[in-house]
Amino acid sequence: MRGDKIPVSILSVQYIPNADPALLKKLRVARAYSSLGIITTDCDDVSYCALDEATKKADVRVAYARSMYAGAGNASTKLAGEFIGILAGVNPEEVRSGMEAAIAYIEDGVAFNSANDDDSIVYFAQTISSVGSYLAKQATVDQGTALAYLIAPPCEGVRALDDALKAADVTLKSFYGPPTETNFAGGLLAGDQAACKAACDAFADAVCRIADNPREA
Repeated sequence: MRGDKIPVSILSVQYIPNADPALLKKLRVARAYSSLGIITTDCDDVSYCALDEATKKADVRVAYARSMYAGAGNASTKLAGEFIGILAGVNPEEVRSGMEAAIAYIEDGVAFNSANDDDSIVYFAQTISSVGSYLAKQATVDQGTALAYLIAPPCEGVRALDDALKAADVTLKSFYGPPTETNFAGGLLAGDQAACKAACDAFADAVCRIADNPREA
């Protein structure tokens, strides 16, 4: 049903208290951050935001974060899902604290929304009032900046992104051109919190409008 949230499932969580130096080197993690936490889920964009939340709640860094090709609907194995993220910290306690923050963020209900009645078109339009170190780096903004995180299927995402940019005083900081690994499109927009919220609303409205009328006359 339109407006319904698409819940995110956490598929696996594992901890490595003291990772092997060879693995840390391949992950490009400083040896001081030798404790790792690994998470897989069935939704990439919510999980990127969750890892960013972790960097605000604990002394952790995002060592690795990738989307799985073709999305959760085409996952190759039971626990692969759509996303893998790895947090690195100076000790197991910090990593566990960061992972718990990420899990809480997901379980709090941040999610994609449906744009039509059968949930075959979905979008993500999330206002982040104050980004942590991970998304700040992705968007090349200062920590604490407000962002609009906008993602939708290819046509909808590009068209709705234009609406979002025109609806508020925001700047396009990252463009996710189609196809992404999961065959979506979108971007990260920076502005004040109110502007980011307005951009998210415009993006959502545009995706729903396209769902109703895919082929303009």
